[in-house]
Amino acid sequence: MTPKDRRQRRSIKLLGAILAGGQARRFGSDKAHALYQGERLIDRVAAALSAQCDAVVVCGRDEPGFTCIADWPEAGLGPLGGLAAALRHAGAGGFTHVLSAGVDAPDLPRDLAAILAGEGAAIVESQPVVGLWPVAALPALEAFLGSGGRSLYRFADAIAARQIDLPATLMNVNTPEDLEQSKNRSG
Repeated sequence: MTPKDRRQRRSIKLLGAILAGGQARRFGSDKAHALYQGERLIDRVAAALSAQCDAVVVCGRDEPGFTCIADWPEAGLGPLGGLAAALRHAGAGGFTHVLSAGVDAPDLPRDLAAILAGEGAAIVESQPVVGLWPVAALPALEAFLGSGGRSLYRFADAIAARQIDLPATLMNVNTPEDLEQSKNRSG
């Protein structure tokens, strides 16, 4: 039985959200289009999310070939703006949860949703952008943003999100050097 089959039995409808609204200052160019193992980073993240989600959106940028949504309530709020947009889009589309990941995590497990599943929200301990969020968390996120909150870790703490330590550390490509080191590790 596939992860999608198990979710359907539990009546979970999962939206994958690629949080891609950052400016990539440390990377120096558009990291979504940087290549890893012959594929663009954004395509690798999309493939991993598509394998376990009912639909996938890109938050915070226009990207041809993808359903794209603007950060909410405005750009410049970091990953929380993308997450808020994804949760709003998910709620309007009848989804129950959002599985989020940054565009810079090209080695997501294909069973990430199952790993993070459980009561309430869950994040990957070393990369809180990677998380499973119930749509019901949206009002708390809107209140957090309205009070000036911008830290994903603080928001996760505020809603008692579980922090999950994955068996293998996820890649986090922030600089060209990170990408080069990852290439060297993989082959």
